[in-house]
Amino acid sequence: MCYFRNNSEGMGFTMEEKKNLMSYEKLRELEAERDERKEVIRAQIGQKIKVAREQGDLSENAEYDAAKEEWRENELRIEEIEGILKNAEVYLEEDIAKDSVGLGSIVTLLDIEDNEEFEYKIVGSMEVDSLNGKISNDSPVGKAIVGAKKGAVVGVETPAGTIQYKIVKVVNPASSKSKSTKKAEKPAEKAEKAEKAAKNTEKAAKGTSKTSKKKES
Repeated sequence: MCYFRNNSEGMGFTMEEKKNLMSYEKLRELEAERDERKEVIRAQIGQKIKVAREQGDLSENAEYDAAKEEWRENELRIEEIEGILKNAEVYLEEDIAKDSVGLGSIVTLLDIEDNEEFEYKIVGSMEVDSLNGKISNDSPVGKAIVGAKKGAVVGVETPAGTIQYKIVKVVNPASSKSKSTKKAEKPAEKAEKAEKAAKNTEKAAKGTSKTSKKKES
């Protein structure tokens, strides 16, 4: 597994072996699934097989057959995940230029001919989810918009001809994080102000107490 510096100008890299491009979050997700399957699920299925064997004749034991099939599927998935991780290429979202489209960018496109807007998130090949608007940087739309900036007009080749899109908005992870950091500072500022106000109130109370004592004397 290696890390890929996110370069929004071209996004290309030359490798002898095809890499599985993904975010750091996706990498951790796959590692967690692999570990759970190895350390937890494998043991659970093994116990099922043991219990089924204790029932006697295995030739007509449906529970044993089901457990063995479950074991096979789990091992295949472990093998698949390890193959993916072996060739994982992790892109760093914080390296995306603030005003350019890159991996991790959320982009609003306007279909100029139909006057319709679409929102996509540009992701690596392992995170594609077209139903939720996540498209690969290697897809026709991805290739056309990666490296472009807000306001640019790009052409996407399709069997029906070229579709012209205008990039209406680009939201990048780096800019989103900076905004959330600013928001996170506000509660701390409020707490500090509240503490100062409490101290001032305490001082005021002491001052009132001293004044009352003087009047009494």
